[in-house]
Amino acid sequence: MQRTTATLARNEYDLLIIGGGAFGAAAARDAALRGLRTALIERNDFGGGASAECFKMVHGGIRYLQHADIPRLRGSCHERSALLRIAPHLVSPLPIAIPTYGYGRSGKVFLGTGARVYDLFTLDRNRGIRDPDRKIGNTRLLSRDEVLRMFPHLQTPGLSGAVVFEDGQMYNAARLVLAFVKGATEAGADVCNYAEAVRFLWSGSTVRGARVRDQLTGDEFDVRARLTLNAAGPWADYLQNDAQHFGTPKRLPFSRDAYFIIDRVPSSSHGIAIQGLSRDKDALLGRQTRHLFAAPWRDKTLLGVWHKLFPEFPDRARVLPEEIEEWMAEINTVYPTLQLKPEEVSFAHCGLVPFGETATATELSFGKESRLTDHRQAHNVNGLVSLVGIRFTMARVDAARALNLLLKQADRAPAESASDRLPLPGGDIENFASFEADACRASPPGVSMQSMQALVRNHGTQYRSVLDEGSNATIATIPGTGTLTAEVRYAVSHEMAVHLDDVVMRRTDLAAGSHPGRAALLATAAEMGRLLSWSAERLNQEIARTEHTLQTHLARDSSSRVASDRAAHRTAVDPASETASPSHGAMLAETTVRATA
Repeated sequence: MQRTTATLARNEYDLLIIGGGAFGAAAARDAALRGLRTALIERNDFGGGASAECFKMVHGGIRYLQHADIPRLRGSCHERSALLRIAPHLVSPLPIAIPTYGYGRSGKVFLGTGARVYDLFTLDRNRGIRDPDRKIGNTRLLSRDEVLRMFPHLQTPGLSGAVVFEDGQMYNAARLVLAFVKGATEAGADVCNYAEAVRFLWSGSTVRGARVRDQLTGDEFDVRARLTLNAAGPWADYLQNDAQHFGTPKRLPFSRDAYFIIDRVPSSSHGIAIQGLSRDKDALLGRQTRHLFAAPWRDKTLLGVWHKLFPEFPDRARVLPEEIEEWMAEINTVYPTLQLKPEEVSFAHCGLVPFGETATATELSFGKESRLTDHRQAHNVNGLVSLVGIRFTMARVDAARALNLLLKQADRAPAESASDRLPLPGGDIENFASFEADACRASPPGVSMQSMQALVRNHGTQYRSVLDEGSNATIATIPGTGTLTAEVRYAVSHEMAVHLDDVVMRRTDLAAGSHPGRAALLATAAEMGRLLSWSAERLNQEIARTEHTLQTHLARDSSSRVASDRAAHRTAVDPASETASPSHGAMLAETTVRATA
């Protein structure tokens, strides 16, 4: 992928897509696969909004059993299966335990029966998934002792065991978005980040593209298109702030969905779902309160998600330190044995998604589906459909729905693509475990097992192209991390990374769950500066920009603590050992939080 605005200004497209998050990227790939001449623009970086900030869960729809909403249950299951098929390097199954207590709605019989009913509704969930390790397993039951071995803090008199179901988890949400963007370019789409649509182009009451500002140069140009899809998420309404064509502006509610990462090594490969403090008032079946989640992710634990109505401009969404303290107080009240401290938070995420219009602080009314607007019916405006996505899992199918609606206005309506079966770039892998093992055995000198595994997870079959960016026989790593300098070069040369935070936050694992350390930022900036001919002033600006981004995520540098923990462990246990035992291995911070399923 090469960034160029000249191509966008020169051509006329069948379709312009505004917004390069999961939904816009999926739409661009689908449209290009259908043979449409497609352009995709994003005001910031691809996946830089809610998509990269999501809880990394790929939901299969078990929550919708409570609502007796079988179509949505089946649809979510289909999309989870699609992601496991087309991106096996980036998506894998995650077992989740639901603790059971006594009898009735909290008991093993009731919950186990419900989970097995879900199994029946999703019998085809593994259709077309070649990799046995990517197949979703059936419901299984755990005894009380089995649960306590995994989750010691659940020690309570009423605990009877757990029901385990499986969902999916993303290894790297930002790179999954990027895989869709790459798939769009491979199918012929023109894509560009840091290109902001400032207003629509009009021919009477018909939208004919958009006036676009290059965020890097300040230049403006027109992108002409027969049809336009506004997939700008929480920014979509602002683009339609045009009373002449859209009437009185009305911004529908958004939720700031926030979660944080604890620097504790999980004691189990299972996530855990616990009853929260808020009710799902739309549920017809199931427990009185919503299920909440904590999940192991890499060597850390994800805790979330907190929901908050957020009426402000989307760029202002962030997690505040005092909120962390409030959440920690709640957690420690419910599970005092955890003794979580705010300073253990190594990273905080948040993104905006559609919220229900009747939500309150304790009576949560969650958005049910993505917002899809045909502006012919809503505003008598032709050539425009808006899609505001609600759940990453549904990005591919909701993008297809939006395209089908929009293409009703086209002279020709090409057939739907096989976007749910064609592997994303890097995803054509028969058996990921075998593929990863082969790659690690053939790793170049100087590349550790950890670095190689991360490289294969992030790039799949394209990892060899990344290694080709290495300039020496021995490939160097960024100081204090497992990230290769070759990954930085590849991000700049082939993945449209133009700012330091593009590489640190989204192209690599440098900021995956914590601050990578000052030395890592300086080394990455120096490498990018060399490739992009940055001046000393630009270099300092990029470092300051990235530090600010990390600060807004409350990112904590855990490298020094981890190094000292490992050194202490080697000294106390085995001076020759290179492996540290988990400093918090006795606990997985599975927590009661106000979270969504």
